[in-house]
Amino acid sequence: MQQDRLWSEWHPVCKAEELQGEPKQVFVLGERVVIFRNGKGVHAFKDLCVHRGAALSLGKVRNGHIVCPYHAWEYDSDGTCVKIPALPCDRPIPKKARATVYHCEEQYGLIWVNLEEAPAPFITYPEYHAEGHRTVLCGPYEVKANAPRIIENFLDVSHLMFVHEGMLGETDHAEVTDYDVTFADNRFITSKIPVYQPNPDGRSKGGYADYVYEILNPTTARFTKTTEGSDEAFTILLAVNQEDQEKSKAFMLLTRNYDLDAQDDSFREFQDIIFYQDLDIVESQKPELLPLDLQAEMHLKSDALTIAYRRWLDELGVENGTLAIREERRNKRKKSIMH
Repeated sequence: MQQDRLWSEWHPVCKAEELQGEPKQVFVLGERVVIFRNGKGVHAFKDLCVHRGAALSLGKVRNGHIVCPYHAWEYDSDGTCVKIPALPCDRPIPKKARATVYHCEEQYGLIWVNLEEAPAPFITYPEYHAEGHRTVLCGPYEVKANAPRIIENFLDVSHLMFVHEGMLGETDHAEVTDYDVTFADNRFITSKIPVYQPNPDGRSKGGYADYVYEILNPTTARFTKTTEGSDEAFTILLAVNQEDQEKSKAFMLLTRNYDLDAQDDSFREFQDIIFYQDLDIVESQKPELLPLDLQAEMHLKSDALTIAYRRWLDELGVENGTLAIREERRNKRKKSIMH
């Protein structure tokens, strides 16, 4: 996949608990990446030994080094080759014997990878560490769609009453009141959007709730839902890893400040139901690339947030997973010439 703004963003690749003794292969924007853990923390390399191109993820971690499965070359945490068994002891290891190193962090129960030398700032999710809150990690969900399509679906409030009828919305309460979208602190945020929900989290406690959506970066968004007449607050963070064209993995963090002693499985199972209700819709959308030309599709005032998202992607120059404006207009010109 081509390099664009997404290469400087942080991408969630797996649950932190899944990365233990053995290295693990993951994909980010079409790049094959190996991640591993040692005493110094978590690390990410290009999944390729510079000797003969074998996948380092097929090897093992020994004494804190990742060992190639082919000729047992060993690389330390900085990507420097520190051992070549076939090399006579009196000969130095070539300085070019280095792995390509990517940025890697463990945060919020996930392993994150960044492919750029100068990464964008890491997202903040203060609810994760807040006292009196409990977070449930959901996913990963495999989706045959590009990340922008998945994010836009998450930001779309007007589908709740139909795709998730009887749970997150009701068709008799389908009207979406006008709301504001502002850009502050490097992210988009909406004003409160009232939504009637008969069963918003599986507890069958219906009523009106206020939604506030935020777009943190092109592949990460969140909302906070507050219930009218109570102090209950529920937040979901969605982070999507664009593995390759029309192939993504989505992770969700669900945080609540109520029922802290309740079983997490019930919240996780409910969210699974919600996500899979969206899955067929998202995977069916055409074109697969999200159109950034606002003239390509019809829009309403209730689409204010997704309109802002598309405009932002265009301003940032995000081409992976999107149909750029210049391409759409070029295609339109070609069609007009042919006819």
